[in-house]
Amino acid sequence: VMALCLKQVFNKDKTFRPRKKFEPGTQRFELYKKAQASLKSGLDLKAVVQLPPGESINDWIAVHVVDFFNRINLIYGTMSEYCTEKSCPIMSGGLKYEYRWQDDSKYKKPTKVSAPQYMCMLMDWIEMLINNEDIFPTRIGVPFPKQFQQVCTKILTRLFRVFVHVYIHHFDSIINMGAEAHVNTCYKHFYYFIREFSLVDHRELEPLVRMPQGWGS
Repeated sequence: VMALCLKQVFNKDKTFRPRKKFEPGTQRFELYKKAQASLKSGLDLKAVVQLPPGESINDWIAVHVVDFFNRINLIYGTMSEYCTEKSCPIMSGGLKYEYRWQDDSKYKKPTKVSAPQYMCMLMDWIEMLINNEDIFPTRIGVPFPKQFQQVCTKILTRLFRVFVHVYIHHFDSIINMGAEAHVNTCYKHFYYFIREFSLVDHRELEPLVRMPQGWGS
């Protein structure tokens, strides 16, 4: 069913295609293959996220940020028809949490927007960052900028909010589409990764700490 949903997304809405691929032959591509092989082998997800011996932490983080962006982009794409201006006029995670948008260009101050608007701007903003060679260099020997992990923290924090919104407001739709196992695995993988490298502030994780399919702090 999930494959069918993803196929429909590809056909229906070009906005939610994965937008970044790793070039074969590059070190990052090899690292990506290694990460995917571990994931598919059914290893414990806590072990899968650990930095392989001898690998650069920034390369490892870069590979995961791009991969999570692609996967979360698709997950949201499968349910975008249920997340509308009418159903979700505020980008929120239940009654207690509201997320405002700020991007230092058009929205210089945190601005209240609907969930679909937030998601659209978020995916465009991440795409712009990961395609920027000064931030995510792809050429061998080109170093990562000093603020690289800081930028990744911001990206991953905002991607976590997609899970918050989807789980709290659209979990019925996930179940109806038969996508629950897929979304849960992606969330679990994401959660263990950000915890392994302390990439998202623990306060940001609070909305999902008590969910039944959550994995605790």
